[in-house]
Amino acid sequence: MFSKLYQNCLKLASHKSSKKILAIVAFVESSFFPIPPDIMIVPMVIAKKTDYLKIFAIASIFSALGGLLGYLIGSTFIDLSMNLIQLYGYEERVLNLKNDLINGSGFYVFLAALFLAGFTPLPFKVFTITSGIIGFNIIIFFFICLASRGLRFFVLCYLTYKFGHMFDNLMKKEGTKLFVIAGLIIITFAGVIYFSVK
Repeated sequence: MFSKLYQNCLKLASHKSSKKILAIVAFVESSFFPIPPDIMIVPMVIAKKTDYLKIFAIASIFSALGGLLGYLIGSTFIDLSMNLIQLYGYEERVLNLKNDLINGSGFYVFLAALFLAGFTPLPFKVFTITSGIIGFNIIIFFFICLASRGLRFFVLCYLTYKFGHMFDNLMKKEGTKLFVIAGLIIITFAGVIYFSVK
């Protein structure tokens, strides 16, 4: 089933309404859909290079808005949310995090984890739903989603625009590693700046 969804998303990247479809995929992937919009973004940018900024903007904005849906699911449907979190194996971590936040610790750890989930191939929907479950500040949540997803999709769109099929092949082989390493570097850099200014 997963493979069929993946192939269908790839086909939709060449559809005449691909930008509208990308908006829908980016929106639902942030809350429940298993296929990331990246698989549509790369072929869309290769096919329509001059539209790479438009493609980046659509994916970023709708992914952040979809994050709000994930937040709403987490804050409204607790049992359903915990079942989904359990499916990904994060139930114990979510409960520990909730306790840490109640006790006044864990805020910056979760903030970094949320950013990392938005930027890397970690299951972003788990973190959007978790944010609703723990009652994380919704304004900070939205801007972290927008920044992390925006950064991820900009890097993806720009490098595809610049290097085309060569970058596509690299992403297929090493994409997960590259985004995780880049995300960790960004978090480390931000942490160093924060603690040196503090």
